[in-house]
Amino acid sequence: MPKVAIAIACICLLTLSGCGNTAYGLKKDGQEASHAMDNATHRVLSAGAKK
Repeated sequence: MPKVAIAIACICLLTLSGCGNTAYGLKKDGQEASHAMDNATHRVLSAGAKK
């Protein structure tokens, strides 16, 4: 019985770790997309100001 409990605990830890990595990845992707949009907006506005 203790072996089963240890196996279940390991599976739970791996699952939670995977969810944490996914959440971190989504946060990082969102931040990168935001920076990319800011840079693109700045370039468009700068190009319009030079005309």
